[in-house]
Amino acid sequence: MGTSIRQLVFDVGGGLPKKREFKAIQIGGPSGGVLPPSLLDMPMDYETLAEAGSMMGTGGVVVMDERTCVVDVARYFLDFLKDESCGKCSTCREGIRRMLEIMTRITRGQGMMADLDRLESLAKVVQSASLCGLGKTAANPVLSTLHYFREEYEQHIREGFCPAGVCRTLSRFRIVETCPGCGLCVKACPEDAITGGKKQVHVIDQEKCLRCGACREACNLDKIEVIPPQALAMTIKPTITAATSVAAGRSR
Repeated sequence: MGTSIRQLVFDVGGGLPKKREFKAIQIGGPSGGVLPPSLLDMPMDYETLAEAGSMMGTGGVVVMDERTCVVDVARYFLDFLKDESCGKCSTCREGIRRMLEIMTRITRGQGMMADLDRLESLAKVVQSASLCGLGKTAANPVLSTLHYFREEYEQHIREGFCPAGVCRTLSRFRIVETCPGCGLCVKACPEDAITGGKKQVHVIDQEKCLRCGACREACNLDKIEVIPPQALAMTIKPTITAATSVAAGRSR
């Protein structure tokens, strides 16, 4: 008791793999709150964690890097808690399902800014009116991510973009021009969607790409970036327009 999050993650746990940045930590199991880097030096005990929007709970810890989408994390745990609810009280039974529906829409690019206030209001009702501990803590992943990572929710809704590259509808992968052409991403792709010769810049066929992220995980040099779907459309459109103009000129 009293050990700081920083000590647990970086001293005991050895830090994050591949020198990635610490983004968040969830403490206490599926109902635990998700806490940001600004709380790294916070001591872990019952009272302090509760004040921060998390809990000691099971004592389980999930450490997340910059490739984790906290919006999807909250959605994932709601999906788990939905099946764990006994269904006795309607606030837990129906409240978790309604929150999950909203979260799912947001991760699919169908969310609205009004959903954020609706989520927060619904989560507080579930938290205060549920009968057992599961219902009273089920809103923690939602409320904590809304509080500490609201900007990421807004990116999903306003920009139609998942910066972590997790929500498939809201992200595309692109290989940067400094790619050395090692071929690791080609081997990792389950759909053969990446082409390019040895020591040449590789290219992702967006029509074939599943956006699973396997190529990005395989790339040791971080040469695969996440971009909004609309940004990719903007880079393709001029090429198509130019080709169309040439074809039209030839026909005349």
